[in-house]
Amino acid sequence: MSLRLYRLRQLASTKQRPGLMPCSPATIWRMVKSGEFPQPFKIGQNCTVWDAAEVESYIKQQQRERGAA
Repeated sequence: MSLRLYRLRQLASTKQRPGLMPCSPATIWRMVKSGEFPQPFKIGQNCTVWDAAEVESYIKQQQRERGAA
């Protein structure tokens, strides 16, 4: 089994580069702090990552909620 991971630069969008999510790095960190977005974990002293399956599940849940509204 291979665990897929996302780094912040892959998730967040900036003026120079689109990310998986249409929001800034600061917004992602606010969502993590509030408990709305999956918690990241460290794989090294300076390397924080998110489990890709958790992120993708979060996005699918947002789509389902939008469809139900």
